[in-house]
Amino acid sequence: MPLDPGPSRYAFDIERADAGEDLVGAGADLEPATILAAYRAGAFPMGLGRHGAGPMGWWSPDPRGVLRPEDLRVSRSLRRSCARLQVTVDTAFDAVVRGCADPDREGRWITRPVTRAYTRLHALGWAHSVEVWSGDQLVGGLYGIAIGGLFAGESMFHRVTDASKVALVALRELITADGDPRRIIDVQWVTPHLASLGVREVPRAAYLGLLREALKAPLPAPWR
Repeated sequence: MPLDPGPSRYAFDIERADAGEDLVGAGADLEPATILAAYRAGAFPMGLGRHGAGPMGWWSPDPRGVLRPEDLRVSRSLRRSCARLQVTVDTAFDAVVRGCADPDREGRWITRPVTRAYTRLHALGWAHSVEVWSGDQLVGGLYGIAIGGLFAGESMFHRVTDASKVALVALRELITADGDPRRIIDVQWVTPHLASLGVREVPRAAYLGLLREALKAPLPAPWR
């Protein structure tokens, strides 16, 4: 069961944000309580500077990218990749974050302070990783925050074809094992790649409604 880091020094009132405005705040800190309060309110941190450098920004995209688990599209070729590659959960969190933070990646934003913050959240039981292996080689994965029925995906990476997609399929299976229909996967913004997998854009107001229901659901069994 995750450990409670206590109350946050900061409050996030996303419903007062202007429609269509993604950036809803700046400053604060990356303490576990602050980050969890943000996710519960519908926001997440990402630096405003080059490659995610400070100052820290707090984002709540409008529209928001959301994957309902039942909407995930799994092609025949992806099914073959799922059969070929191996998946683990929470066995190589640090390595997955390093893969996502690779300085050679275009659009990188995961800084050392962000890495430290999510590593602390992992130690407390809130941040989780899904690893994809080919033999003993880590070839892909994803990580994010689990709160109730919300999985807030932070980043994913792949070193072989389909490896990040295999991680997403495995995540879907993990969080839907109990059949609770309130669960959602938040992917922040929609890209053509994510749209091809079934991710949809929803207005912020609709996302906040989905979030409220998701937070009422219990954590998936492996993380309780």
